[in-house]
Amino acid sequence: MKRILVPTDFSKPAQIAVEVASDIAKKSGAELLLLHVIEEATGGSFNVEGQVSLEGNMEEKMFTLALIKKARKQMETLLNSSVLEGVKVKSALRMGTPFHGMRTIITDSKVDLVVMGTAGHTKVEEMIIGTNTEKVVRHSKCPVLTVQKKPAKTDVKNIVYATALSKDEEPFANVVKQFQGLYDDSIVHLVRINTPGNFQRDVVVRKYMQDFAKKQMLKKYTINIFNDLSEEEGIIYFADSINADMIAMATHGRTGFAHVLAGSIAEDVVSHSKRPVLTYVVKK
Repeated sequence: MKRILVPTDFSKPAQIAVEVASDIAKKSGAELLLLHVIEEATGGSFNVEGQVSLEGNMEEKMFTLALIKKARKQMETLLNSSVLEGVKVKSALRMGTPFHGMRTIITDSKVDLVVMGTAGHTKVEEMIIGTNTEKVVRHSKCPVLTVQKKPAKTDVKNIVYATALSKDEEPFANVVKQFQGLYDDSIVHLVRINTPGNFQRDVVVRKYMQDFAKKQMLKKYTINIFNDLSEEEGIIYFADSINADMIAMATHGRTGFAHVLAGSIAEDVVSHSKRPVLTYVVKK
């Protein structure tokens, strides 16, 4: 892990993401890249660190320049905060839409991990998540760690790995192992959620999970089967039951009509879990 992207709007959830990312950077030796995107009505994204050329009337120009000035000051304050001491940090300011700004910089800067703050559970907040965090979770070409509240401790002892036991998950299993390697004493708790519409016998599932764990060469793991009415509720409740420090799960990143029909378990967990959630889009 060489580079961690932390998108920030300088809010409390974003500050929590910076703190979590800083801890990961200290353990992995990775560089942090702090990104702030100044939103505008038009799409796209461009750099505003250097000379800025703005179109439109003078009032719009002055307003935009004021936003840029404010953002630069906020970024400078963040860069000088004690939480980033001992960490190599770079920053970037862009103008456009948050999602396009993040997607572009993930590719251009060869980002290995995105750490993002999320909001709470209200309908308005979930709409905001839907336009930003969930888009990144659905489309990102690298793993995404979302955090809603500050973890009680910096060490990760228990990682819930919600698995569908699919061959597609092999790249994600490597991501989980990489995180486990950052925390020597951590345990991966493999869990398969049984629901009324997707039920499998315990004896069959346990055999599959044992074979999966051996094939992926997982170390320090447990095998679990949890029954619930839905996958997303089962994952969250199981994580609560063992007081997990992190939830890890792969997503197929459905888009368009397929996403409307099938939804995304990962996005639902990201929206409603109070624990950090690590996701990764795998090809189906």
